[in-house]
Amino acid sequence: MLSQELIDSLFPPDLPEPEHWERRYPPRGLPAGAEVTRFSPSPTGYLHIGGVYTATIDVDIARHSGGRYLVRVEDTDQARVVEGAAEQFAEAFGYFGIGPDEDDATGGYGPYTQSAREQVYLSYVRELLCEGMAYPCFETRQEAEDRAARQRAAGALPGYYGQWAIWRDAPEERVAEQLAESVPYTVRFRSPGLAAPRVSFTDAIRGELAMDDNRNDAVILKASDTRPRLPTYHFAHAVDDHLMRVSLVIRGEEWISSVPLHLQLFQALGFEHVRYAHIAPLMKQAGGSRRKLSKRHDSEASVSFYIEQGYPVRAVEYYLRGLANGRLAETLLEQALAEPIRLAELGTAGPLVDLVKLDDICADYVATLSGRQILDEVTAWARRHDPELAAVLETEPDLALRALAIEREGIANPRKDLRKWADFRTVYGYFFPGLFQPVTDPADPRFGLDSDLVRAVAAAFADGYHPDADDWFGQIRRVAAGLGFAPSRKVYKQDPAAYPGSIVEASQVVRVLLTGTQDSPGLAPVATALGPDEVLRRVHALGGQREVSPRV
Repeated sequence: MLSQELIDSLFPPDLPEPEHWERRYPPRGLPAGAEVTRFSPSPTGYLHIGGVYTATIDVDIARHSGGRYLVRVEDTDQARVVEGAAEQFAEAFGYFGIGPDEDDATGGYGPYTQSAREQVYLSYVRELLCEGMAYPCFETRQEAEDRAARQRAAGALPGYYGQWAIWRDAPEERVAEQLAESVPYTVRFRSPGLAAPRVSFTDAIRGELAMDDNRNDAVILKASDTRPRLPTYHFAHAVDDHLMRVSLVIRGEEWISSVPLHLQLFQALGFEHVRYAHIAPLMKQAGGSRRKLSKRHDSEASVSFYIEQGYPVRAVEYYLRGLANGRLAETLLEQALAEPIRLAELGTAGPLVDLVKLDDICADYVATLSGRQILDEVTAWARRHDPELAAVLETEPDLALRALAIEREGIANPRKDLRKWADFRTVYGYFFPGLFQPVTDPADPRFGLDSDLVRAVAAAFADGYHPDADDWFGQIRRVAAGLGFAPSRKVYKQDPAAYPGSIVEASQVVRVLLTGTQDSPGLAPVATALGPDEVLRRVHALGGQREVSPRV
């Protein structure tokens, strides 16, 4: 065990004692049963949708129990911090409504970024050194690689323990010599694990779990040649969860193997350990098998994918809650968003992310919104992701509302072709002159007829066009009859040689001229939304057409 003098020389002279931090971060005084949860993203890359899934559970459990939900950015691995990651986190928290109940400006348990908590960690590292539960280690990277190679050759378990932990019980004189020569060092936790081969704990999702105890003398403070001196994740989370008074840690199942070490750290620090709930990862169907949803291979793994595509937030939240608790997927959206998520109902097999299912949920949800709600949502999304569309919608909101009313308002089964805001251009873009490219080539394959016949249909329609929607199909019927089209597909099929096509094909010419597509809502409401001037402008855009004023 090192002398107090040597230990004190490793730290700033004004470093507070742990009691200082215990007073600064007192117990929260919440009612019995209230849970304090935290979401702890690491800014080493973009945020995974699994993070939003986890945070959704965190938020729900904290708020339904009358507790608190925190976001703590775990950025102790400074070498891997990605520029812009913090900004992406903030955008995702705002978009998905998973922002914390407190932050540096409003909360009393900050800073909520680990790199700003150096003094807190150093106080507790010094405490462990003073109690002989930690020690300086001067093993170099090359020495660590050599040790690992020798362990493999000997068939030994990897790690820094037992005979392999050469600095664990090094004489103080040897330690002092290294320090005097300014040799970089880490601080390792002195694991008691060799005395207890098995450890068990109760997982809030998986029940009682037992596994080998930790025997590794884990690094708890990184190398002394870096500034600031920051802890490893294992140590930082134990200190922070205690001082922030977190009661329940919900995290991925990949951390289960770390629980024995974490329990040892809580015990050594004299903290009551938190409860853990380890959730299964989100999965993807790949052929006949399932695999983890991958940042590297799957665009839908990134939170930015959902933001950039404009998936409606409440529909995504409903979908994620259904992945967590199957019963919520069978409940109406508003009710499902109000009911609590139950940890006991989370499965141990990873839920499958299915974008087709999500699209269906989004379509159902959007169909319940008013035109004004959709317009507001699309415009807000487009301001960032499609500025041209945003400008059009802000210039012509009345036209947008007329378009959105078609086959949606006042009917039992509204259309469901709008799933996410990025779809708006495809579904409704043709309504706006600023976005629509008129069809000028009579040979365009979308018409499906001979060029001369296309010109004839367009000319006849323009000559006889009347903006009265009640007589819309009568106009098409007269145009078709005058050009020798069959009155129906049934009649046409009985004697196709007698007709150039049916009234359906004639109507399709007008549909393509007005919408640029072969599949659109009824032509009468589309034409009404466009207005007579715009209808004729589009028809006349076809090569060879002359200007004709609408008959009124």
